[in-house]
Amino acid sequence: MKRLISLTLVALMLLALCACGGGSGSTVLSGEGADEPLTKDDVITYMVESSGSWPVREDWKVWEYMAEGSGATLDIIAVPASDAGTKYPLMFAAREELPDLIAFGTAGAHSKYAGEGLVAFEDLEAYMPNYNAWKNSLSEEEYAVAVTPRKRADGKIYYTPGTGREGKTRMRAWLYREDIFKKHNLSAPTTYDELYDVCKKLKELYPDSYPFCTRSMSYVFNIAGSSFDKWWEYGVYYDFDDEEWRWGATEDTALEVVTFYKKMIDEKLMPADSVTLNNATWEEFMLTDKAFILPHLQLRIDYFNQLARQNGNTEYKLQAFAPPVANAEKGVSMIERGDLEMIGMSIPDTGNAEGIANAAKFVDWMYTDEACELVSWGKEGETYEVVDGKKKFITDENGTLPNTMYGFQLYGTFCRLDPSAAEAMQSETTLESEDLIIEHTLPEYPVTLWLDFNDEEQAAIDMYKTGIQTYTEEMLIKFMLGQEPLASFDKFVETLNSMGVAEVLAAYESAYNRVK
Repeated sequence: MKRLISLTLVALMLLALCACGGGSGSTVLSGEGADEPLTKDDVITYMVESSGSWPVREDWKVWEYMAEGSGATLDIIAVPASDAGTKYPLMFAAREELPDLIAFGTAGAHSKYAGEGLVAFEDLEAYMPNYNAWKNSLSEEEYAVAVTPRKRADGKIYYTPGTGREGKTRMRAWLYREDIFKKHNLSAPTTYDELYDVCKKLKELYPDSYPFCTRSMSYVFNIAGSSFDKWWEYGVYYDFDDEEWRWGATEDTALEVVTFYKKMIDEKLMPADSVTLNNATWEEFMLTDKAFILPHLQLRIDYFNQLARQNGNTEYKLQAFAPPVANAEKGVSMIERGDLEMIGMSIPDTGNAEGIANAAKFVDWMYTDEACELVSWGKEGETYEVVDGKKKFITDENGTLPNTMYGFQLYGTFCRLDPSAAEAMQSETTLESEDLIIEHTLPEYPVTLWLDFNDEEQAAIDMYKTGIQTYTEEMLIKFMLGQEPLASFDKFVETLNSMGVAEVLAAYESAYNRVK
C-alpha cells in the first residue's frame, strides 16, 4: 500500500515529467458520485515532503490509520525537503503526471503553486461536506488563525487549514543547557550584556566550544530580533504597533545586531559560519558540549534531550529560559511567534476528474471526528494506552517520541488534531517551561508567514525583492565577519533604498490592506 521512492527514482520520474510538457489546468468536476465512499480500489498517490530531522518512514502507523479510516489505498511518495525546490517546478510542468495529493513543506510552496495547478477547495464543495461543516463551526477568532492565513490573493483556499497544535510545537524559545549552567553555578542571562559575559565564562570552561550557537539567517537574526526591537526582522516585516511595513536591514536596529554578532564571532563565542552552518555540524555541537545557548524551536528541547540520552549522556538537559533583552531602547524579553499551523494538503489539478474527486473525499474525511481521533492518537493498545483515565502514547525503551515512532503530527499526517495529543507528545521537561514560553511569545504572527499577492503585487516583488534580499544577506554577513567595516553601514542602507525597497514594501502593504 505504501512506498518510498529513492532519490534516483525521483530524478527519473521528474525527467519524464519534464519531457511530457504541460501546464496548469482547470478541470471542472460535475459533483456526480460525491456521496459514494472511497474503497481500496481508489488508489490515491500522495506526495509528502520529508524533512531532514523527521524523514518519512514507510512503516509509520499513521499511514495505515489514514488508509483504513478513509477507505482508500494510499501510495506514499516521499520527497526529501532538500530536493523539493527543484522537483516541484518540473512536476507542475506536466500536470497529468502529478500525484493526486501533495503535502508541501512550506506555506510559500502552497502559495506558489496555487496559481500553477492546484484546485481550490471552494470548487470542490460537493465533495467536502465535513470540511465545510468544520470551517463553519469556527468562532471568528479561530477562523482568523486557522483559515484566513490560508486564503490566497483570489480569496480561495488551496491547502488544508490545520488546528490543534497551536502553542505546542512551532513555538520559538530561547534554550540553554540547564545541566551545564547548574554544574558551574551559572545563571541564565537576562540581558545581552549578561549573554556576552556568560558566553565568555563558558568559553573559558570549554575552550573548544561556541557557547552561542544557532543556525540560518532566520534564527540568527529574526528569531532573536525581538530582543533588539519588538517586531524587527532583517528583511521585510510588519510593525503591529506603528502599523507600518519596513525593511529591517535599513534600520539602526540592524547595525546594533551585526555589531553584537561581530563581537561574538571575533571572540569565537559563536561560529563564524552560523548563518550557513549545516544541520549535522550544528547537532554535533549541541550534543558534544560545544554549544550551550540558542534561540530556536521549542520542540528542540525534546529532540536534543532524547538524542543525548540515547547516546549515554543521561544528565543532558536542554531547557527554555526567558529571552534576554538587548541593550536597546526597543528591546523586549519576547520572541517571535511561530506556532501558526502551516502544514497542509493540496490537491493538484491533474486533469483526472476521478482522481481529483477521490483526493477531495480523502481530504474531507480528514475533518471528521474519526480522523481527528486516529491521526491524533491512533488506536488503544497499539499507539496509546489509558493511564489513570488519561491517554498516554506508548513508546519504546529509549523513550522515542511518538512522531518519530508513528508519524503523528508531521507533514501531511493531520488536519484536525486533538490538542491533548499535541500536549502528550511533549515531555515533562518541555511542559515544565510551557507557561514561560507562552508568556514570552509575541501576541501576533508575522504576516509574512502567510500573506499572498495578486499579479501586480507579485510583479513588483519579483522585480526587486530577490536582489534586495541577496544584497542584504551578503552585506550583513560581511559586517558580522569584519569583511566590510561597520563605518560603511550608512552607505549600505543608501544602496538598499536605491534598489527598490519602497516598491517592495508598497506591494506588501497593498496585499495586507486587502485582508487585514
